[in-house]
Amino acid sequence: MPLDQLHEQERNESGRGEMSFFDHITELRTHILRAVACIFATGLVFFIKKDWAESIIFGPKNENFLTYRVLCSASKQFGLGESMCFKPTNFEVFTRDLGGPLMQHLFLSFWLGVICSFPLIFWEFWKFISPGLHDHERKVVRGIVGICTILFMLGVAFGYYIIAPFSINFLASYSFGEVKSTSTLDSYVTYMTMFTIPTGLIFEMPVIAYFLARVGVIDAQFMRSYRRHAILGILIVAAIITPPDVLSQTLVSIPLYVLYELSIKVVARVQKNREKALALEEARSKMPIKTEYGDDGA
Repeated sequence: MPLDQLHEQERNESGRGEMSFFDHITELRTHILRAVACIFATGLVFFIKKDWAESIIFGPKNENFLTYRVLCSASKQFGLGESMCFKPTNFEVFTRDLGGPLMQHLFLSFWLGVICSFPLIFWEFWKFISPGLHDHERKVVRGIVGICTILFMLGVAFGYYIIAPFSINFLASYSFGEVKSTSTLDSYVTYMTMFTIPTGLIFEMPVIAYFLARVGVIDAQFMRSYRRHAILGILIVAAIITPPDVLSQTLVSIPLYVLYELSIKVVARVQKNREKALALEEARSKMPIKTEYGDDGA
């Protein structure tokens, strides 16, 4: 059976027919409304539980923050004494707007809702595009929702526990003349958001590379040949999302480079599987067609 007829049969067997443009719009609206409802519900929880939002956003300012305790414990365990034990820089966070705390609380609740709702958001996105895929294509990307969720959460955790405390302390401790280290609430929340959510999206690099390889946009050789350019791009990205200090940029650059190398392996595997599928299809096309009259149909 020709390949295009096989794909058409897969669609018919799975109960998916051709949908009109307005049917797609209606279905897309349904998925978007579900995702928005989840974000709203989760964000409402953080808005009602104000102390939860406060403990999360101001965590790096607390001496008992997990990163500080782990570093101090590791320093003592490896016989370095308290050389890696440090306290966060003490600085004030203020606002000049009467409605500033309320607006920032709403802003923070929304983004916390987005982070916690990411599994469902991506699930709705996947449910929208998956009917357009063939059965064998859906089998190949089985578990994509879980993989993307894990990568995103790892990126957010990395930004929150690694980038944020070092960056916040660097910015707060930087002195210029007699200027005191203070911060507006708007600036502080914006920096914390910038340190976490973009990092979570950047950690999706292997998944993006997988889909680009599936459609033939990139291959492993291409990524290897442009490795130096990628390293330069990684350093630029690290410089954008972190303060201008070497430590923070290094902390971001190392995992990004590891993700790039992992993406090369993912693309190479996709390319290998595609070559096997093409070879198998070519072998099948060369096989003689057997009929009831004989091998050659005579």
